[in-house]
Amino acid sequence: MRRGARRQYKEGLVLTYMHQVADAKAAQGAAATAQVSSEELLDQIIASLEDDKAEGITPIDMRGKSVMADYMVVCTGRSGRQVVAISDKLADRLKQSLRISAKVNGKDAGDWVLIDAGDVVVHVFRPEVRDFYQIEKMWQSAPGDPAPDTA
Repeated sequence: MRRGARRQYKEGLVLTYMHQVADAKAAQGAAATAQVSSEELLDQIIASLEDDKAEGITPIDMRGKSVMADYMVVCTGRSGRQVVAISDKLADRLKQSLRISAKVNGKDAGDWVLIDAGDVVVHVFRPEVRDFYQIEKMWQSAPGDPAPDTA
């Protein structure tokens, strides 16, 4: 085998190995996430929010209403600083305990932070911003609506 061909062969083996390792890590992360039901995830998120003194914690069942998530949680922090702290702690706890890398948006302003944990989406608001948007009213069932099928 020529020298150049050996080098290409070795590079090919290294790249193949790197792809196999990356695929295995992705599968391992997906398996860890798949082991947690959306209800267990919701319980852990609510516990984290309660630990960090979030106020007005409102879980909303999204099953049958939207395909984006099974649950939405809306809560309030007393200040922009607390909103950011609640969001940071929640994202850290999800990563440490469940190996879920939640997507976090809106931390820079601290008015409204969205944490996407897959099956559960969390909105953390400052009180004035929550009152203004009233996001719960969009997703909560009207009094005459039938309950979603939970079977």
